[in-house]
Amino acid sequence: MAAAPHPGPLPASGERERVGDTCPRRACGEREGPIAPRWEGEGQRLAIRAPLSAAGGAEIAGLDLSRPLPAETVAEIRAALTEHQFVVFPGQSLSREQQYAFAAQLGPVEAHGGGRPGKRRDVAHVTANLDADGNPSDRFAQGANYRWHTDKPYYRTPPLLTVLYAVELPPAGGDTEFANTRLAYEALPAATKQRLAGLRVVFQWEGGRRPGYYASELPPVDHPLVRTHPVTGRPALYLGNHAVRIAGIDEIEGTALLGELLDHATQPCFTYAHRWRVGDLVVWDNTSLLHRAVANYEMNRYRRIMHRNVVKGPVPV
Repeated sequence: MAAAPHPGPLPASGERERVGDTCPRRACGEREGPIAPRWEGEGQRLAIRAPLSAAGGAEIAGLDLSRPLPAETVAEIRAALTEHQFVVFPGQSLSREQQYAFAAQLGPVEAHGGGRPGKRRDVAHVTANLDADGNPSDRFAQGANYRWHTDKPYYRTPPLLTVLYAVELPPAGGDTEFANTRLAYEALPAATKQRLAGLRVVFQWEGGRRPGYYASELPPVDHPLVRTHPVTGRPALYLGNHAVRIAGIDEIEGTALLGELLDHATQPCFTYAHRWRVGDLVVWDNTSLLHRAVANYEMNRYRRIMHRNVVKGPVPV
């Protein structure tokens, strides 16, 4: 693992210039009133409602994802993801096999659980708040899914896209929040951007603190702290729950910097909370988004069952 260039000592506590304490108007699209999504459809086969928030997002209604889509439609979906970072498809009715088939139209689907057989097979991974007896439980509320993260950054080639489908939900709550790390990077001061250039983050599943899970057996990997989008080349922060340290700099300084950047990127103006409805399918871009599940419901009383696929991505650069 090559050492990153040292950015110089951080100022002492109380003197340090914060990476971003407020949401700048230019970055967060503050307006006189709430954001009014517009319909984009001229010259397209799809009616796309966007943006869903200052953090991005789009909704595409009227598609039946249980059936194969024309190549032109898939291309428009990919373009919407590139522009808006996440896309909501409401009103779906999908088996796990049909969900897999849809995800495979967006790219090669990655087997979950390191390709091991069982419930978490490569058709669609079941993620739920159920214990071994199938009863709802709150024991998952402190798990990795409930902290800000990007999916599988501890892989040498992390997934490009995540596909998540709502099967069973509590009557209220059970949201998923997204944070747009491209917008967060754009809002940083020029001096901070310069300080981050060339730094690399070491990722490991839960910091190697959770034995017995396949990912805990994977060695640490390092990726750029500022990664570029494989299509647009636009930079975004790449960090989150599985970030262990910054390579090549003092551990305390690196931990403080990661914490400040995470606080900056997850300010309300960079985030969107998706209120799930049964049948919603959401696809998001892991290169420029963080996400987390929200335990804002009675987890010991209500079931929350989701099906997930991830689409393979390139090595971050």
